[in-house]
Amino acid sequence: MDEQKKASVNIFNSALETGVRSLIILVANFPTALDLQRLVDFDYLVVHSGDVDGPASLHPPIPMREGELLIRRNVIESGLSLMMSRGLICRIASSEGIAYQASDYAKPFIDSLETPYVRALLDRANWVADAFGNTDTTDVNKVISSFFDKWTTQFHPPQGLGG
Repeated sequence: MDEQKKASVNIFNSALETGVRSLIILVANFPTALDLQRLVDFDYLVVHSGDVDGPASLHPPIPMREGELLIRRNVIESGLSLMMSRGLICRIASSEGIAYQASDYAKPFIDSLETPYVRALLDRANWVADAFGNTDTTDVNKVISSFFDKWTTQFHPPQGLGG
């Protein structure tokens, strides 16, 4: 591969990265199928589990992380498409909408990945499934909103102070 192509290849925040994360989340929640919003929420909680008193976060805390949720949705959709094209995720349409479920090939594929990061990711996905898997979507949104509200107040000066 020439140097110019190497420079343009980035797996971080790519369909591949989010596709593998989504696959791990679906394996942790199997046989439950998750809709796109639940996957976006769980993806955020897996990466930033320390924000909700879970295991240490996999990614470093950055100010104003709520912006991640806005861009995460599109990248996760691309990742789901990639994993579906490989037979690792199934899309399920019902009267309630579209949901995604790990296929029969998903767990053996995930089990074949042995890096420390993937193992830590799987641990956190299992923690999120246990902690939030049976939680109503509205309640999950309240949890996520609560720490966004906290950050917003931390990074804005109090009213009446400063410029």
